[in-house]
Amino acid sequence: MKFVSVLCALALLAIAAVPCGAAEPGGLAWWQKTIVYQIYPKSFADTTGSGTGDLAGITARLDHLKELGVGAVWLTPVYPSPMVDNGYDIADYTAIDPSYGTMADFDRLVAEAKKRGIRIVMDLVFNHSSDAHPWFTESKKDRTNTRADWYVWRDAKPDGSAPTNWRSIFGGSAWTWCEERGQYYLHTFAPQQPDLNWENPDLRRALYDAARFWLDKGVGGFRVDAITYIKKPAVFADGVPDGKDGMAGIHAMTANQPGILDFLREFRREVRAGRDIFTVGEANGVGPDDLKDWVGEHGVFDMVFEFSHLDLACSGGVWCQPRDWKLTELKRALMATQRATQNSGWCPVFFENHDQPRSVDHFFPEGADPRRSAKVLAAVLLTLRGTPFIYQGEEIGLPNYPWRSVDELNDIQSHGQYEFALKEGFSPEQALAFVRAFSRDNARTPMLWDEGANAGFTTGTPWLPVHADDTALNAAAQTRDPKSVLNWCRQLSCLRREREELTAGACEELLPESEELFAFARVLENRRVVTVANFSLSAVSLPQEICSGCKLLLSSEDEPREAELAPLEARIYATEM
Repeated sequence: MKFVSVLCALALLAIAAVPCGAAEPGGLAWWQKTIVYQIYPKSFADTTGSGTGDLAGITARLDHLKELGVGAVWLTPVYPSPMVDNGYDIADYTAIDPSYGTMADFDRLVAEAKKRGIRIVMDLVFNHSSDAHPWFTESKKDRTNTRADWYVWRDAKPDGSAPTNWRSIFGGSAWTWCEERGQYYLHTFAPQQPDLNWENPDLRRALYDAARFWLDKGVGGFRVDAITYIKKPAVFADGVPDGKDGMAGIHAMTANQPGILDFLREFRREVRAGRDIFTVGEANGVGPDDLKDWVGEHGVFDMVFEFSHLDLACSGGVWCQPRDWKLTELKRALMATQRATQNSGWCPVFFENHDQPRSVDHFFPEGADPRRSAKVLAAVLLTLRGTPFIYQGEEIGLPNYPWRSVDELNDIQSHGQYEFALKEGFSPEQALAFVRAFSRDNARTPMLWDEGANAGFTTGTPWLPVHADDTALNAAAQTRDPKSVLNWCRQLSCLRREREELTAGACEELLPESEELFAFARVLENRRVVTVANFSLSAVSLPQEICSGCKLLLSSEDEPREAELAPLEARIYATEM
């Protein structure tokens, strides 16, 4: 299909020609027509030999992102931090951690990205700070200082125990005693991540000032972390225990409390309004039925990450265990979000991020070819309605890492869940199996760039183990291979740029009851693009009503059959109605 390659080359030239912030055709904002690429800076590219990635490494790899058609890069936190939770415990909201470089390195990254039509998007962690933040250092001194009310403090129960029986997301009590102040403080996550008190207007103003600091530096938007937890309940009370530890999960007790949207409307007025940026909230617990209040004309964000499609493989409750699921469940979850935003609002489309296992292992059965699986997911990701978010390594089909021991893992949550599983009565082998399947470190192993030592990530000792490269998994090898996952993603990206139906078109689901095929059409005026993806490990007949009169634009197979899709094959058709 040589004509597609020509289109791709022209599309990439068009991307380079569009200045940052320029109006796009079709009446959509720039962030609705581009691709966002998420970088975990610690694992992306190391230029110093420290074993951890840095800002200079990101700058050096910007052309890789440009060739992928990326228009925005979301960085997970690069602020000063003790790194208890790999940067999500922030000690200074307006500085750069020395392990990543300097503010001059950041400014150079923004400038070099802009030359390539790419904007830098920052991660705002506004539910909590580090306990090393000067705000908390002052707040814990006594109950009368100027920041005494900037965190969530409560007295002990009469018997001296914690104010409630809430369990933190990382395990253990959500309360930690502070001897200096003689009170407990709340932490939704680790004890080193005390929750901020959004009821205090001075605290909110300080957070908005921090966001505006980065806007003044030219960033293109924000991803807002754990935002559904910022509003605490009016009354702090014990919850119904859901595990053998006698505790209640904090998510059920604090997420999406009445009044949260008032805080977020203020955030939108103070930070988002009148600026050519986008905001996307991490909204655990927000479902499709809630999206009307979160996005759209009267929403608080431009987009929100809604996780129903990622939660399918995990049985709910106190412990996340693998469960079997059907393709119809995945389609219903994704299409519910599509329907909820079809007339008002916009959604991100994503299968991976820094908190999730790798998609080729998450969405396909054991034994599925990872390269073919990655191509199937990429076809869906880059043709559904919404803004595609690609997580680093997803474009080369990185799988989960084969962890041999819990000692290999760095993630605080994985260690906490492993210990919690043991307390719940699971064997060490079972606990490791659960963690191996769902550990956040699966997504955090270093990026594979070439065939050199440590896959070109670092000349030092990498902070997490590097995948044993089979010489075909790294980006350099895949660039040379026209049949690679990377080049498939580049083709899809260029097709998305070339075909306005894939950005501005409506989305119509096809074959909703099929347990093998995920099919949908993108329709704009008299033009129609159809995606058909075979998620099964068997060949499937191609229903004639889907592609009657269509022209095949792309297939993940070298020689696609006319009447059937090969196992794990994806195709893109086009027609004029």
